[in-house]
Amino acid sequence: MAQTDPISVLLVEDDPAARANIAEILVRAGMVVDLAEDGAEGLKRAASGRYHVIILDRTLPHLSGIDVVTRMRVAGIEAPVLMLSALGRSEHRVEGLESGVDDYMAKPFEPDELIARVRALWRRAGRLQQDSVLLFGDLECHVKARTAHRGGRHVPLSPKEFALFRYLMEHAGEVVTREMLLRHVWKLSFDPQTNVVDVNVGRLRRKLEEGFDSAVLETVWGTGYRLIAAHG
Repeated sequence: MAQTDPISVLLVEDDPAARANIAEILVRAGMVVDLAEDGAEGLKRAASGRYHVIILDRTLPHLSGIDVVTRMRVAGIEAPVLMLSALGRSEHRVEGLESGVDDYMAKPFEPDELIARVRALWRRAGRLQQDSVLLFGDLECHVKARTAHRGGRHVPLSPKEFALFRYLMEHAGEVVTREMLLRHVWKLSFDPQTNVVDVNVGRLRRKLEEGFDSAVLETVWGTGYRLIAAHG
């Protein structure tokens, strides 16, 4: 799917009125839209690989939106996912983003914002396909395959750990603040007052450094975190 093609969207929404309304908004913006009414059908359609962006309602019959995106990422389905939900509290957003969702919008929403977010996900996915492997020291981030490697060894990461690793690799050698990670990895414009960043950075550090003699992810106290080239 080239970026010159119309944006192809899979909309998974069980409410008929909401489904028709969202589809109309997207089609009016020049997008091509396929529809699914429940999580199981949405997962089956997503596996076709035809879609630039997938829009998932959080509460769906058969499989919830969280279940759908979790299974997608395990199966290697890379399309960016925008989750829509009436549950807009920070803990709900964090749970969705931890599962592998790329962006999260609370209902109700403005049509113009929905279109802008879908287009932003489409543009970002196109850029990542062009720059599919990020290298730093003995670290490799395979963006399209969503895999991490150190010293030629595969490092298994959860969807959120991979998103964190990718962002750090995009800024390798630079100090990345906690606020930057909240904004770009968790898509939060505010601090939810949880230790979600610290916990995930800790897990990522252990996975990247287990079995190796040198550190690659350091804490810059009072500022943030930084990927460093392995010694030796």
